[in-house]
Amino acid sequence: MIEAVGLTKRFSDITAVDHINATIREGSVFGLIGTNGAGKSTFLRLAAGILKPDEGKILIDGEEVFENTAVKSRFFYISDDAHFLSNATAKDMAVFYQSAYPDFDTARFFALLAGFDLGKDRKINTYSKGMKKQLSVLLGICAGTRYIFCDETFDGLDPVMRQAVKSLFANDMEERKLTPIIASHNLRELEDICDHVGLLHKGGILLSRDLDDMKLNIHKIQCVLQPESEERLLAELDVVRTEKRGSLLTLTVRGKREEISARMQAYHPVFFEMIPLSLEEIFISETEVAGYDIKTLIF
Repeated sequence: MIEAVGLTKRFSDITAVDHINATIREGSVFGLIGTNGAGKSTFLRLAAGILKPDEGKILIDGEEVFENTAVKSRFFYISDDAHFLSNATAKDMAVFYQSAYPDFDTARFFALLAGFDLGKDRKINTYSKGMKKQLSVLLGICAGTRYIFCDETFDGLDPVMRQAVKSLFANDMEERKLTPIIASHNLRELEDICDHVGLLHKGGILLSRDLDDMKLNIHKIQCVLQPESEERLLAELDVVRTEKRGSLLTLTVRGKREEISARMQAYHPVFFEMIPLSLEEIFISETEVAGYDIKTLIF
């Protein structure tokens, strides 16, 4: 388990991470979302022990990370701008990481290199940006760590490679309880892989929720009602957002699906359906309640 307690990091007069309290469970995918400059990379660097907190602490399995070599062997950090040894090949990097991670799976690494069509003897400085991202992920997966920290890991990957990487994460989560922590500014990128999502804004976590819990308690409704019924129905529902185009009313409503459906049917709507919300729509609704416009925060 990873736990941040009052975690704070400042750079001169800029507070990059502001008294964050968060818990990341083992065996789940934690998505950390926010705009560029929201503090995502700083949070990951604090979690990786690259930066020292100015206040608070971050714990991995109950131990502080900074200057703790034993704890650092339990995770692999993939930065947004991957760095490799000068003039190195993929094979050279495998040798390098074998010295840092005793459980590094060399056989699997070379098999994956072949599957991803990354030559083991090719100089990494001749790779494209996407190929370097792929190599970073393969090194991280094969390091055999309990946690993997990913900073904008999917940025620069084509759709096929994104799915391939997500499949690798899913496989290792199933087989050895790998815990990925993925920072991204793109909600759609994380929607089909994350179990828990934290929204980082101006250095602090605005929201931290399980996706399943959010989806169970917030729903999108499209309906056409008799004019005299609309006002009474809206008064009975816990409505978060309302949009009307012509006679079509679109609502985002909190509550249990069965209870909402029963209330809707009681008014004999001309048309009625409940539609699953996307992760983007859920966070738009949640943050608008908190007084923020998610569209200016994320995209």
